Amino acid sequence: MNQILVTGGAGFIGANLVLELQRRFPGASITVVDDFRSGNFKNLRGFRGDFVARDVSTLDWWEQFGECGFDGIFHEASITDTTVHDQKLQAHDNIEGFRRLLEFAAPSRTPVVYASSAATYGIASTIMKEDDPPAPANIYAFSKVQLDNLARMYRSKDEGWKIAGLRYFNVYGPGEVHKDKAASMIYQLYVQMKQGNRPKVFEHGEQKRDFVYVKDVVGMTIQAMESEKSGIFNCGSGHAFSFNEVIESLNQCLGTNLEPDYIVNPYEFYQPHTEADMSLAASELGWTPAYAPARGIEEYVSILES
Repeated sequence: MNQILVTGGAGFIGANLVLELQRRFPGASITVVDDFRSGNFKNLRGFRGDFVARDVSTLDWWEQFGECGFDGIFHEASITDTTVHDQKLQAHDNIEGFRRLLEFAAPSRTPVVYASSAATYGIASTIMKEDDPPAPANIYAFSKVQLDNLARMYRSKDEGWKIAGLRYFNVYGPGEVHKDKAASMIYQLYVQMKQGNRPKVFEHGEQKRDFVYVKDVVGMTIQAMESEKSGIFNCGSGHAFSFNEVIESLNQCLGTNLEPDYIVNPYEFYQPHTEADMSLAASELGWTPAYAPARGIEEYVSILES
């Protein structure tokens, strides 16, 4: 790839992706589009490409880029804060941003890899497979379902056009600090324990999440671009790891012995279990995650402590 475009490239996942693309393709020209709504310039220290400070949902793609022939477009931009309940805002910015991108990419059939979400599965408590029916529980998840629908719609018009969506599960790792309360539970529990406090989790810490290390997310995202396959694929670790296990791993990394502080769960509906079925990614993309949660946490803590 010589010409690469990354939307949302100043965000947590986007910036990790941009810097890895820059490392793997040192001769490539990389353009980032981001309006800093949920990104931070600090994530792009060392970036040598072009930066366009615009909102993808209102950007005039043709005026901005003209006939620029991108070899690949990675779409990471969206409102990622699931506590934003303005339905019109979430739907407009997330859906229309993707629609405009696809309209721009269609004439040249530029390959597109975009960020979908495991939130499309809803409040499930099972191993999640790509052919499970969507059951969005909030407007963020609904908007991601619509991205998947748009991808299918555009591909049905041109089956030779490569469009791949990755349903990211619970991503954690370097570059998420700026997200504050929206940062991963792994990071939030690390901060509590680093300060010597007992880590607070809903009783009794047995809820499980598919925590996926950002290095695996970036690796699979690039693999999806390099593959000839289109479709929608889970992007997780393939492991369900409980909050108690996270605390145990953090204690081992930090050399502490802090017991969980169990608090009452105020939510009537709270997801008890997420776990990605990664078999489709293995068979179609040739991708297998390298980081089980315990290994990813160990590396992440070593980076935070350095």
